[in-house]
Amino acid sequence: MRFNQSTQTRYYGCRKCCLFPGMKSICILVVVFLLMLPNADAFDPLDPTGNITIKWDIVSWTADGYVAAVTMSNFQMYRSIMNPGWTLGWQWAKKEVIWSMVGAQTTEQGDCSKFKGNVPHCCKKNPIVVDLLPGVPYNQQFSNCCKAGVMSAWGQDPTGSVSAFQVSVGLAGTSNKTVKLPKNFNLLGQGLGYTCGPAKVVPSTVYLTPDRRRKTQALMTWNVTCTYSQYLASRNPSCCVSFSSFYNETITPCPTCACGCQNKNNCVMSDSKQAHRKGINTPRKDNAPLLQCTHHMCPIRVHWHVKLNYKDYWRVKIAIMNFNYRMNYTQWTLVAQHPNLNSVTQVFSFDYKPLVPYESINDTGMFYGMKFYNDLLMQACLKEMFSQRCSLGKTRIHLPSSRGGHFLGKSTLTAMNACCHLQIPTLFYQTLPK
Repeated sequence: MRFNQSTQTRYYGCRKCCLFPGMKSICILVVVFLLMLPNADAFDPLDPTGNITIKWDIVSWTADGYVAAVTMSNFQMYRSIMNPGWTLGWQWAKKEVIWSMVGAQTTEQGDCSKFKGNVPHCCKKNPIVVDLLPGVPYNQQFSNCCKAGVMSAWGQDPTGSVSAFQVSVGLAGTSNKTVKLPKNFNLLGQGLGYTCGPAKVVPSTVYLTPDRRRKTQALMTWNVTCTYSQYLASRNPSCCVSFSSFYNETITPCPTCACGCQNKNNCVMSDSKQAHRKGINTPRKDNAPLLQCTHHMCPIRVHWHVKLNYKDYWRVKIAIMNFNYRMNYTQWTLVAQHPNLNSVTQVFSFDYKPLVPYESINDTGMFYGMKFYNDLLMQACLKEMFSQRCSLGKTRIHLPSSRGGHFLGKSTLTAMNACCHLQIPTLFYQTLPK
């Protein structure tokens, strides 16, 4: 992983300025909606060790190559890969071919005209591999395969964060000394974003037999590590945050063109006939969005509402709305940074897990949908919205100001946004009235 020292410095600087006592705030919210992956330079301060590791285990040698089990493990705490799933590519070091695959397939066969008799599965120098769909015949399945490329985040569902397939490689080396490692790996989630390092030989993977009485090991193992970069995915944020409170009728909306206005001329009014025409929810192969016309032009809006103020805790309602007609979000995750998340007392409707990337700071948590209940956020025309309530315990440093409520100016919010150096919505400060 490529750590960016300047990014880390800005992040800690942001924490310092955000916790300045003169602010006397009850709410500092930094929200990141998953699918929109929040940082640049392949470093995420909220998940500094998060990555996707691709492991190649050579399990047997063949007459002209080897058979390898390829396992992809998503070690990111809150970032999953949703539909249309992962796509993995690489470049062969020599003139290797893929004789066969189990649990996955290449998107193109390439030119195999020089082969007579047995024809390889793929002869391309740069093969591109995708997962198989659920329900394929058993003889085409491999362990942890056939999920259409969907991978859960490690922090959300460890059992669903693994994907694997088997590949038989020919015209390759037949020993540890003659095998050449593939190079130029590239990984796509539901679009751009991941950067992969070179393959590195590591100690061979050790396996336990089914009866757990004997250990075997791979003949050779190498790893490839892929990390996420927001700049590769999109130069604009993909969500925004609005705010409201029980003691003030004014709603602080998302900023105008918060996610850029490049889709302004191709949006759909919610009350128009086009919004209800047949096929509007059909995704395109290039995953191009079709957004509902709003002033913020974001696919996702998160609304944070301070609902009640009790003696010992706040009651907050969080609502998530989808404005994209062509995309539903499976296994979504919402990450929030807030001073009182170190004392969450109760969460309704969503699942919650604290994120503690730094042991001395516990102000970050992830909210995600309950499986088979609300883990799927549907398209815009279905008027899908999720909401939940949570209770945040108070601590002395975050007690409300006796001077009454106030909203900081726009310039301060802009400064905070730049301070964190995250492509996120607005940062917001608010205090209670007397």
